[in-house]
Amino acid sequence: MNGLQETQYAIDTFYFLVMGALVMFMAPGFAMLEAGLVRAKNTAEILTKNVALFAIACIMYLFFGYALMYGNVTEGAWIPGFGMGIGAENTAAEVLASGGDTYYSARSDYFFQVVFVATAMSIVSGAVAERMKLWAFLAFAVVMTGFIYPIQGSWSWGGGALAAAGFSDFAGSGIVHMCGAAAALAGVLMLGPRAGKYGEDGSSRAIPGANMPLATLGTFILWFGWFGFNGGSELKLSNVDEANAVAQVFVNTNLAACGGVVAALLTARALFGKADLTMALNGALAGLVSITADPLSPSAELSVLVGLIGGVLVVFSIVGLDRLKIDDPVGAISVHGVVGIWGLMAVLLSNGDASLGGQLFGIAAIFGWTFLASLAIWSILKFTMGIRVSQEEEYEGTDISECGLEAYPEFTKS
Repeated sequence: MNGLQETQYAIDTFYFLVMGALVMFMAPGFAMLEAGLVRAKNTAEILTKNVALFAIACIMYLFFGYALMYGNVTEGAWIPGFGMGIGAENTAAEVLASGGDTYYSARSDYFFQVVFVATAMSIVSGAVAERMKLWAFLAFAVVMTGFIYPIQGSWSWGGGALAAAGFSDFAGSGIVHMCGAAAALAGVLMLGPRAGKYGEDGSSRAIPGANMPLATLGTFILWFGWFGFNGGSELKLSNVDEANAVAQVFVNTNLAACGGVVAALLTARALFGKADLTMALNGALAGLVSITADPLSPSAELSVLVGLIGGVLVVFSIVGLDRLKIDDPVGAISVHGVVGIWGLMAVLLSNGDASLGGQLFGIAAIFGWTFLASLAIWSILKFTMGIRVSQEEEYEGTDISECGLEAYPEFTKS
């Protein structure tokens, strides 16, 4: 391996690892956002879920998920070959012989991919908050991160059936975000709404979160981590064209988030007469999800528009799901699911290689597989160990019943 190749390999590997670390920082972002949007009596439990799911995701993806998604996928296939582990590290001879096709460490690839898996699972935790049993959730996390997510990931990023059909998803509006939302929707439907959320007359009762500063901090952390999410998906940095592409991705990612905030605020003002902070926070995340399917092709101006539309959609979706009595305490299904679909369709605005048929096919396949597989697992868990805490435990708060401690012991339960 010559000096230039060694330098490029080192640069691209280091870049990949740093971007993975940024995405890993989204884990505390989700934890803070969810902790802020649930009631005080459920805070310790939701934090426990977020810490534990990250650990489970890393272990399951190591032993099963990575091999399913990337190890033995036949081109155009629906069923990946079974394997375990993450394989051997690249040698200098293999890198040289690849002719430039191998330009970062195999271990850095696993690290970058595994934090995406954890992100998908984090989406589920917020949607089922305040009434799901901790151990049922963690049991689902084992299956989700080890099997459900990797199998659908193999269809696209692994080179399987969706890749052959022309489906395009640069960084995961569908593969990560819509997948997580589909699993969350299945769980929410099995659980039912929180006690007291809906009146006998069908009216919806607002259940405010305990800590809006924490929720805001979580949103900013997610926004920050998203630069790794989208920027790292370029996979390479070590030449002029790739460096310019990464810069474009960063700019577009940021501007879409800004568009989402503005649109959500204006929409909330028009609908409610007030500037709703929670809608603004979800607007930022909606803008980020919107641009994730293709943060490279659009102009900076178009990226603002993509985020604006996502910000409008998320407000109407949160209101609409609430009217359908689908109780999602943090708006995760709307942010990552409904807006994830928009992000996949927004690819058609600027990417000439994408097709309407390919995008629709990918949406149907990913959502259908994840929802049905998740529904099956949730059903098994419901009829074996149970998935919902008792009415008394829900009233007292899951902090006490599931964790044996309170996050805010000096405050009265709300």
